[in-house]
Amino acid sequence: MRTLILLALVGLGAQLVDGSLGMAYGVTSTTLLLAIGTNPAAASATIHLAEIGTTLASGAAHWRFGNVDWKVVVRIGVPGAIGAFAGATFLSNLSTELAAPVMSLLLLALGVYVLSRFTFVGLPKGRQGLPLRKRFLAPLGLVAGFVDATGGGGWGPVGTPALLASGRIEPRKVIGSIDTSEFLV
Repeated sequence: MRTLILLALVGLGAQLVDGSLGMAYGVTSTTLLLAIGTNPAAASATIHLAEIGTTLASGAAHWRFGNVDWKVVVRIGVPGAIGAFAGATFLSNLSTELAAPVMSLLLLALGVYVLSRFTFVGLPKGRQGLPLRKRFLAPLGLVAGFVDATGGGGWGPVGTPALLASGRIEPRKVIGSIDTSEFLV
C-alpha cells in the first residue's frame, strides 16, 4: 500500500510540473521514482508506457489548434525514435549500480541547462520564419531520443530549448511540434 501511495504522489508531482511548464513529465517522474528506490530501467520503461496515451492526446490537441509544423515532426521524430531505441538498448545493458548515477547526472545536466539558457541568455530575435535544416533537426532528434530513453525523460527539455534557441519557429509551434513528435519516441 505504501508503494502505491508513493507512486500516486510521484504521478501527481510530475503532472503538476508538466502541466505548469508544458514539459518535464519524464524528467520529474524519473527523478522522483529514483528517489523512492525504483530500478532505473523499470523507471524509464514505466514512464514511457504512461506517455503513450498522453503524447497522443497532446499531439491531437496541438494539431487541432494549429500548433504543429509537420515537417519538423517528421524530421525530428524519426531520428528521435532511432535515438530512443539506442538509448533504451544502452540502458538495458548497464548494471543497476551504474545506471542510477548516469541517469541522475543526465537529469541534473538537463535541469541546469534549461534554467541557465533561458534565465541568462533569452530567445534570439530576428530569425523568425527562416527554415530549420534537416542537418540540425536529425542530430537533435537522435540526441533528444537517446537522452529521453536513458534519462527516463528529456525529449521536451532537450528539443524545446534547442528549437526555441534557433528563433526560427514561433514558440507555440515549437511546443506543439515537440509534443506531437514525442509520440514517435
